[in-house]
Amino acid sequence: MRRTRILTAVLALAAGLLSGASPALAATEPAEKSVSITADTYTWKNARIDGGGFVPGIVFNRTEKNLAYARTDIGGAYRWVDSSKTWTPLLDSVGWDNWGHTGVVSLASDSVDPNKVYAAVGTYTNSWDPGNGAVLRSSDRGASWQKADLPFKLGGNMPGRGMGERLAIDPNKNSVLYLGAPSGKGLWRSTDSGASWSQVTNFPNVGNYAQDPSDTSGYASDNQGIVWVTFDESTGTSGNATQTIYVGVADKDNAVYRSTDGGATWSRVAGQPTGYLAHKGVLDAENGYLYLSYSDKGGPYDGGKGQLWRYATATGTWTNISPVAEADTYYGFSGLTVDRQDPGTVMATAYSSWWPDTQIFRSTDSGATWTKAWDYTSYPDRSNRYTMDVSSSPWLTWNANPAPPEQTPKLGWMTEALEIDPFNSNRMMYGTGATIYGTENLTNWDGGSTFTIKPMVQGLEETAVNDLAAPPSGAPLLSALGDIGGFRHTDLTKVPAMMYTQPNFTSTTSLDFAESNPNTVVRVGNLDSGPHIAFSTDNGSNWFAGTDPSGVSGGGTVAAAADGSGFVWSPQGAGVHYATGFGTSWSASSGIPAGAIVESDRVDPKVFYGFKSGKFYVSTDGGATFTASAATGLPSGDSVRFKALPGAKGDVWLAGGASDGAYGLWHSTNGGTSFTKLTNVEQADTIGFGKAATGASYQTLYTSAKIGGVRGIFRSTDQGATWTRINDDAHQWGWTGAAITGDPRVYGRVYIATNGRGIIYGDSSDSGGGTDPGPDPTPTGACAVTYKITNQWQGGFQADVQLTNTGTSAWSGWALNWSFPNSQTISQIWNAEHTQSGSSVTAKNVGWNANVAAGSSVSFGFTGNWTGTNGKPTAFKVGEQNCTVS
Repeated sequence: MRRTRILTAVLALAAGLLSGASPALAATEPAEKSVSITADTYTWKNARIDGGGFVPGIVFNRTEKNLAYARTDIGGAYRWVDSSKTWTPLLDSVGWDNWGHTGVVSLASDSVDPNKVYAAVGTYTNSWDPGNGAVLRSSDRGASWQKADLPFKLGGNMPGRGMGERLAIDPNKNSVLYLGAPSGKGLWRSTDSGASWSQVTNFPNVGNYAQDPSDTSGYASDNQGIVWVTFDESTGTSGNATQTIYVGVADKDNAVYRSTDGGATWSRVAGQPTGYLAHKGVLDAENGYLYLSYSDKGGPYDGGKGQLWRYATATGTWTNISPVAEADTYYGFSGLTVDRQDPGTVMATAYSSWWPDTQIFRSTDSGATWTKAWDYTSYPDRSNRYTMDVSSSPWLTWNANPAPPEQTPKLGWMTEALEIDPFNSNRMMYGTGATIYGTENLTNWDGGSTFTIKPMVQGLEETAVNDLAAPPSGAPLLSALGDIGGFRHTDLTKVPAMMYTQPNFTSTTSLDFAESNPNTVVRVGNLDSGPHIAFSTDNGSNWFAGTDPSGVSGGGTVAAAADGSGFVWSPQGAGVHYATGFGTSWSASSGIPAGAIVESDRVDPKVFYGFKSGKFYVSTDGGATFTASAATGLPSGDSVRFKALPGAKGDVWLAGGASDGAYGLWHSTNGGTSFTKLTNVEQADTIGFGKAATGASYQTLYTSAKIGGVRGIFRSTDQGATWTRINDDAHQWGWTGAAITGDPRVYGRVYIATNGRGIIYGDSSDSGGGTDPGPDPTPTGACAVTYKITNQWQGGFQADVQLTNTGTSAWSGWALNWSFPNSQTISQIWNAEHTQSGSSVTAKNVGWNANVAAGSSVSFGFTGNWTGTNGKPTAFKVGEQNCTVS
């Protein structure tokens, strides 16, 4: 991935999108539009892309087979599900106010109690993230979390985020954890399993390295601090603290420190190399070696020189084991792993080698000699020890056709995470800026035959979504994404074959289609050199580049006329422009300021709209001239999204604002001449439209908003008079303020843009009634239950339960009863409340999912404990009604 992956939403968030006091109101909707927050049951999934972002850390548990975790820089953490070879997201419960906690700077899996996992979270250490960091702890493998707030910030998306791991658990006394902090905050320790933290005040060095000390934003100028902690498990016994601990510090002259008395005192390790940063420190206790990978930069994309070293823990001897001479490196080393089944086997990566490819090194003699994943035969030809199979994610080729020695797909870039499965010498995974790659026949490397590398990333979705469009015909979904451009999804359950190409933007910032001619599509985006706009005449299947007006430096926003006859573009670096046809000749628009957000009327092809700094602008001549509307009371800043309703000329909805001023949702029925603010919406950040409910004359509204004091994703089938929260506390996805749209063809379906968790789409259990389900007072009638064990481990398991109302009347509340056959107990439950007496369990609805329409379902899940046998319940009841079990 490229450097552009710093932040999708920083400017908007810095402008005050976090929740706060309700703004003073200007024009308001009539008082009879009261707040009525009911709830609906939704099924949430990702529109599959598989990957799409940087994975800086992969962690295998050292005592339980097949238990592994991955951390991402902005998109949360995941747990590996070996039975399906997929990843399960673990931090979707992070809400709007704590959006920064989707950045995971470090992760640790407890080898003493594998049910426990910890995550150090926080996205930026500068002002971009207003909140402090935290350490999250879970006793059910990430199904639920408790939080310990920290008095400083953490930087999951800061420079140096591939170093680590900064968070570590004492392998002998697992109540003891250490955390390396950035920003000069030092080394921190918990002695109560992560519940509380205190600084190790006698640790002698807080670090001093910054990527760019002159950066006034605070992003590149932050001290990268303490970057890893490693225990020598051979110096402790079960239940007693490990005595020898190594700590890596972002200081080129003093990179490695050690304690030999359980953290009571610390000293710089004598004889260590200088002039480099130690990205990783991996200890082989069996042979008594600490391996270190060094780079001249903090990463994850920079690095021009590097070395590998081995430290003998018994003798204090340092040995340079670099696989190539320092003079021949043009990269730093970072990824580093030891084969726990054969500790003499060590692997490392040249993480910052973009051209012609990354390099992976392997030694089977503790670093005395090395082989490479690929070698030159006769330059520029290469001989690879591996084959690449990206058939599951074909877009990883980038549709490229490079000249040798480059190949496509590449082994990767930003390869800071590299791990051999501690129980399986044949399985190795490594992270890149775009995916997780892995192999299950790694030892072929040593036998002279090739091993196969494939994406091992299904379920991990880490794109930052800038815009979404759901045309009335053709593909159901078009997306504008950071870093990998965007996709045309013809099937939401399948990975598209390729991102948009010709041109291939590094990030697409905006896209639109012609409402009455959806085959005409336009997109704009960022590109280091080349055009910043592209067009399609076949619904986004194929593209051709347009021509930029003078001065364009970035994508900005773009709008297509309702019939596709023209376009209005507001790029970065130049003012608003308009064109007739496909942008071969652009003219400057008048009457509208540079940087305005632009949209089109969905009926009249001559009408376009704009917004900038509290003013709404209207053009009736195809974008040639704009006139400022007389509308007042709109948000004064530029944290605004607005859209015109399909099928109704001049019907415009505007969402946005900031907590220190006007903030909410506005509606205009006269083309922006005036707007009325909805009194029942406290804050709103996006607005989208979908298929109308049965019997409704107006399209369904969707928004990411705060309504009735609750932050969430909301739906209205009656023009905003009442609202239904359609997500729940387990499905929040951090910041969702970039885009939202309903599906014009499927009632209830909504597409949500996230900043790091990809494209989320939801389907409603409501089949499309004119209003939200109206329940009967008591749950009566037939029912059906599906009980599924989705994950199981020694002593624990996770189950999902789906309860379906197969009767003819709606429920206004429900209680499901069953008995476990083998005395299992529930430890944590979500989307329901429960009581248990012996083997008997009652699970009841929570407030938001009480209403279950006839023919609809509600789902909940739980983690539990078992011994001996984990049989499934065979009988379920709602009230006195026996349910069908499947």
